Amino acid sequence: MSTFPNQAAPSNTSMAPTFLLVGMPGLSAAPSWWTIPLITMYLLSAVGNGTILWIIALDSTLHRPMYFFLFLLSVSDVGLATALMPTLLGLAFAGVHAVPASACLLQMFFVHIFSVMESSVLLAMALDRALAICRPLHYPTLLTNDVISKICLAIAFRCLGLHLPLPFLLAHMPYCLPQVLTHSYCLHPDIAHLACPGAWGAIYSLFVVLSVMGLDPLLIFFSYGLIGRVLQGLGSSEDRWKAGQTCAAHLSAVLLFYMPMILLALIDHLRAPIPQPAHTLLSYVHFLFPPLINPILYSVKMKEIRERIVKRLQPRKVGCAQ
Repeated sequence: MSTFPNQAAPSNTSMAPTFLLVGMPGLSAAPSWWTIPLITMYLLSAVGNGTILWIIALDSTLHRPMYFFLFLLSVSDVGLATALMPTLLGLAFAGVHAVPASACLLQMFFVHIFSVMESSVLLAMALDRALAICRPLHYPTLLTNDVISKICLAIAFRCLGLHLPLPFLLAHMPYCLPQVLTHSYCLHPDIAHLACPGAWGAIYSLFVVLSVMGLDPLLIFFSYGLIGRVLQGLGSSEDRWKAGQTCAAHLSAVLLFYMPMILLALIDHLRAPIPQPAHTLLSYVHFLFPPLINPILYSVKMKEIRERIVKRLQPRKVGCAQ
């Protein structure tokens, strides 16, 4: 664990005025070394997701359920990457480990809002693909604009309803452990872990984690189980390949988002002797890689997105006046 200057003795009865963050494993002595890769990753993810948002917003032929959910996925990716940047850049530029409790709770709120939004959108996309493949004739009548609007309201209610109480609960909890977090950003399981045993904020934090990150992957993989059963019944391998390709980008995004989190949960549950730097790096992969990789996945795997990006980037030919 990194040492922090001027660390005050922890309070056992009330919330400390600051939390202490850890830096990038192995680079604590020279934080400026990882400034350029960090900013580059953020700019690339912003440009990639911005391009997806731009293409879908401008092209009316893409105003369909699958692309609308992709639009929401890009919004959540941009929001998640942006919410992580303040503390990451503070560590990278100036080695600032101490974060006021209010700022830490605010970052925690937005990080988890966009993380839950991403998980919910991935679940909605799995539903979209399952209906398109398992009920192709009924798909247009099942996933209407009205249904999509209700799905969006459910996602918004889920994000706000689950996470709005957390900052207030955590702000008034007694803390019995030193206020040193295990990541370079503020996460509610990390903060709740420092609370005294039996604190309601910690119990509610566990409920939030299980109700989203535990439930959503199960429902997504159940959807793919239904899709796999339908694909097995298709006559030709070419039909199976075409149907499977429509899910390739989404399944890749699902694995990229959930696999690091599942590995972290298994490591904690099994108490595997994994070094803390490896644990921290898995967290970076879970939060920072999806916003960077998702636009590439969908640009490569989805023909309509790829063609429209190429079309928009091609210089327009101007005819000569006669």
